[in-house]
Amino acid sequence: MQRVSDWVTRSSRSFFIWPAVAILLFFAIFPLLVSLYLSFSRIKFARGGVQVNFVGLANYRKLFVGSEQSHFLGVFGQPSILGWIVFAAVMGFMLVGLGIYITRGSPTIMGFILRTLLAVLIGVLAWLVIITLNGEGRPGTLVVTLVYVYVGIAFQYLLGLMLALLTAQQLRGRRFFRVVFLIPMMITPVGVAYMFRMLADMSKGPFAPLWQAVGLGEFSWVNTPWGARWAIMIGDIWQWTPFMFIVLLAAIEGQAQEPVEAALVDGANRWQIFRNLTFPQIMPVTTALILIRMIEAYKIVDLPNVMTNGGPGTATESMTLQAFFSWRTLDIGGSAAIAYILLVLVTILSIAFVSLLRQRTTEVI
Repeated sequence: MQRVSDWVTRSSRSFFIWPAVAILLFFAIFPLLVSLYLSFSRIKFARGGVQVNFVGLANYRKLFVGSEQSHFLGVFGQPSILGWIVFAAVMGFMLVGLGIYITRGSPTIMGFILRTLLAVLIGVLAWLVIITLNGEGRPGTLVVTLVYVYVGIAFQYLLGLMLALLTAQQLRGRRFFRVVFLIPMMITPVGVAYMFRMLADMSKGPFAPLWQAVGLGEFSWVNTPWGARWAIMIGDIWQWTPFMFIVLLAAIEGQAQEPVEAALVDGANRWQIFRNLTFPQIMPVTTALILIRMIEAYKIVDLPNVMTNGGPGTATESMTLQAFFSWRTLDIGGSAAIAYILLVLVTILSIAFVSLLRQRTTEVI
């Protein structure tokens, strides 16, 4: 009897933990497996239920080489001289990274293969951006999503870092501005989208009298592809810069002050202190911050859906919005295929980003 009591005592944790773990795994893994199967299937709604027909890679082939190629990948054009220079710079950076891995680290065959595949993927994405963003091409939802993510995050991080450095100073009224800078983050994305939709409307928006006074009452900057994209990116930057700001402010104020005071005594200026002391100390926070924002930014759907409905044409349509439109038209398999391509893309690029910055952080430290 004592043995049974001891066994129950030792196993009590498992009895309470494993049911919760099983439930979480079911709700996390089961939808992934079902959606993976649906991405290889075509669903038809019939009387009495649905028909699920396995079609293999047809949904993926449609996106890359089929009827949806111009929608997903875009229309290809001839690269310019600047495009060739940018592509050569990207591939040179990738080759330098592979060389550093081989010469400085402890290279393995699997590590070399994975880094080579990553370099090929980044090269393909760079080439796709170059040939679709020139005058003759037209970007698809994949390139538009990349533009939203990386242009938006760059501006959000820079603005958030500048605001954090500014409010970390001993300035009068800094507490007030800290609260004001957080207001955009408290608004729902749909609310932000409707607000910027009104601001972009120069004929009926709140600034319509001002635009009419300067002769721009009949002009709408969301009628052009890049005007609409910039309108969406400005709204996204306005909403998510406070997230960057509050985290970076906490990291800056949490850094050790003794090295900073010693550097000031030694005659270092503010830029030298930031470059050699502050930025290396906030690099781990920066890595996690950009990673979280990157994963979230790939799922942008509210702003382009509400502001422009993906238009003009498909100029502002993201991959998530394309998946939503496919699902709404009952192309469940095509929607699942887009979602899985996005999942693979986010996973690979996020792991590569973390590995690169972790290596740079280790070198700095």
